[in-house]
Amino acid sequence: MIPNCIRNIGAQTSKRNFGSWNEVISYFFSKKNNYATEASFETKPFRLHKLDSGPSNHITITKDEAIELYKQLHTIRRMETAAGNLYKEKIVRGFCHLYSGQEACAVGIKSALRPQDCVITAYRAHGWTYLMGIDPFGVLAELTGRKGGNAKGKGGSMHMYSKNFYGGNGIVGAQVPLGVGIAFANKYMNNGGVCVTLYGDGAANQGQVFEVYNMAKLWDVPCIFVCENNGYGMGTSVDRASASTDYYTRGDYIPGIWVDGMDVLAVKEATKFAIDYCTSGKGPLVLETVTYRYSGHSMSDPGTSYRTREEIQEVRQTRDPITGFKERVLNANLATPEEIKAIENDIKKAVDNAVKAAKADSEIPLNELTADIYANCVEKEIRNTTPFKPLPHARLGEAVNA
Repeated sequence: MIPNCIRNIGAQTSKRNFGSWNEVISYFFSKKNNYATEASFETKPFRLHKLDSGPSNHITITKDEAIELYKQLHTIRRMETAAGNLYKEKIVRGFCHLYSGQEACAVGIKSALRPQDCVITAYRAHGWTYLMGIDPFGVLAELTGRKGGNAKGKGGSMHMYSKNFYGGNGIVGAQVPLGVGIAFANKYMNNGGVCVTLYGDGAANQGQVFEVYNMAKLWDVPCIFVCENNGYGMGTSVDRASASTDYYTRGDYIPGIWVDGMDVLAVKEATKFAIDYCTSGKGPLVLETVTYRYSGHSMSDPGTSYRTREEIQEVRQTRDPITGFKERVLNANLATPEEIKAIENDIKKAVDNAVKAAKADSEIPLNELTADIYANCVEKEIRNTTPFKPLPHARLGEAVNA
């Protein structure tokens, strides 16, 4: 059965098509071609916890902003589809958690971030890696264990990094305390940055999350806690796992905001509000982005033993973050169908080329396996599988975020 939180958000949208779900409020037409250069939209209402006011429900974006958001949404979807196919071909081995369906969360947040802001997330990290500056080849080559990968093939699906991106993390909830530490560092260095710390509904009941809620509020650390509530922790519905599924209120003494995580504009506006709040000295904030994943928990999970195919199809048809945003852009005359089609074709070509390049790339040599383990390696050797035959350590590249 579809979780209550997912069913409630979809109730209104199932009555009408996604394109008219958030009605266009106004158009501002250019004189040249009668197409809009800017348009305003209305989002679903935000729900507030311990806040007198919240983000605006009325959001204005330019044509260029809309096109950029659509490119990012579509690139992540294409990239994740490619990753899934590579896994099925047994070219990607080990763990592989896809982000398909949840793209609006990452894209909306990233669009509001500034250069000094940081991000740390869980193991659904492919899309975030791309958004934080790594091209599709760098992501796909990492997934396939090739030397051209973001971490030279040594990190894999859950361990990719870039400037101000502290990676995905394989231990459930473990990134949350790390995110508070990064936010504390931002405050300590007085650089004006925040840390967006993402975790899923499955991790929301972890004790460590509540421990660092306390520390973050005690010290008024600029941390934006983001619970990506996709309805299921592995194969368990949130209704079966949590006594309260209002994750935005879980901070108790920390304010929170409920956000439609399938609406990229709503996520963007909520993040802008959260950044302003956290950088004003008021401390942390919790965002709950209600979203949905189309694939299983990981590629080894078919995803249909605890939910029906009909449920997945219903969300795809009524709430898909990419289809919905495309319809809004087209209805607002921010782009033509031909422009959108050209963008999609370019992205398909780029991702297809990245797949070919990743397949053709080679692995690193054995002597590089123990390279770049430490930013500052005090000892020249690394312990092997036994302490009797140590391996040499080497520095081949600069440490990221050291």
